[in-house]
Amino acid sequence: MTEVEVLQLLVSPAHRLAGRPSDGPSPGPSDECVSRVEVRSGLGLVGDRYYARPAHRNAAVTLMAAENLPADADLRHTRRNVLLRGVDIDSCVGSTIALDCGTGPALFAVNRPARPCAWMDVTIGPGAQRALRGRGGVRCTPLSDGVITVGPATFRVVAGPVDTGT
Repeated sequence: MTEVEVLQLLVSPAHRLAGRPSDGPSPGPSDECVSRVEVRSGLGLVGDRYYARPAHRNAAVTLMAAENLPADADLRHTRRNVLLRGVDIDSCVGSTIALDCGTGPALFAVNRPARPCAWMDVTIGPGAQRALRGRGGVRCTPLSDGVITVGPATFRVVAGPVDTGT
């Protein structure tokens, strides 16, 4: 078990990074950064734009390591949902993880990397897309109901990647 910190949570009902990056992001709602979020098994984060959307169930929640971002960047720049300090979340692809903020663990299947896109060069700065390759966070499916809050938490890998022998 690893002690981590949930630095930021983003739950946005709207997709702000649509269209061409050169046009800039759409303004987001002032309340998209929250201190608490409800996780629903197989559905995502209550209130988020990808909640219960079948096309996004395997990528309904995105987690990112703060250590990979410049000091002045945050989740509004990356459009990830959970910003963690203290764990290399990008190394957990293929694993099942547990994040416990004190109310019981929320379990996630870490399915694949969240690859940075051209928007990162607009929202974070030139070169960000390239700098974040392999460090852009992970896309997950929630496997249990739970609550995530900003503040201290514990993190653990419940099951590692399946070895396919290749």
